Amino acid sequence: MTSSTPKKIIIIGGSSGIGRTLATLYAKDGHRVGITGRRDALLRELKDQFPGQVETACFDVTGTENIPQLETLIQKLGGMDLLIYNSGYGEVSKTLDWSIEKATTQINVNGFLEIAVYGFNYFARQGHGHLAGISSLASAAGNGLAPAYSASKAFMSNYLEGLYIKARKMKLAVTITDIQPGFVDTKMAKGEQRFWVSPVGKAAHQIVRALEQKRFRVYITRRWWLIAQLIKLLPGALYRRIA
Repeated sequence: MTSSTPKKIIIIGGSSGIGRTLATLYAKDGHRVGITGRRDALLRELKDQFPGQVETACFDVTGTENIPQLETLIQKLGGMDLLIYNSGYGEVSKTLDWSIEKATTQINVNGFLEIAVYGFNYFARQGHGHLAGISSLASAAGNGLAPAYSASKAFMSNYLEGLYIKARKMKLAVTITDIQPGFVDTKMAKGEQRFWVSPVGKAAHQIVRALEQKRFRVYITRRWWLIAQLIKLLPGALYRRIA
């Protein structure tokens, strides 16, 4: 990373994995960073590592305090330039377990939607800003092993595209980015047939570059663009046999 004008960045879901790595990269580069998560001890570890640069807010996106907690975090930072929604959940649901389907939807759809709406309107009032969501390559099509996960990530990607279109039509200086990782070496990477698994550091660096370039959609790592195109080209009957 190269230093640039310091920004005020908030990462929803920054206690571990991609979110924590992004927060670390941004803090090392001199930015002010706000991170949220359910595990206060992990949040405090990062704050202690970067005193004066990192602020924290401990809350669960399935709760009722998302917006008050986010507003408090914005106040601590003195504003917000970039908002990244990284909270996510997904489990294999071989027997179509309702508890898995419900939790997946609450985090990946309801939690995301509340934060995204607030963030978009905040940036619209401010006159500038950047809203990003970490969805998944799984958004490209349905998946029989984790149907709620692929569907929820498709919701995220389509909603972000809708916000991108809305910002352009309203002539707003609001950037929207849809980040679609393939397999990244975190606890979220599940399944027996994993390939092209990226180290979390490599994935985070590519995400940072994509955000700096203000790209709308990015595949992490870049080679996953090939899989995304293949899924789009496959006849539906064939895809449904192998998915």
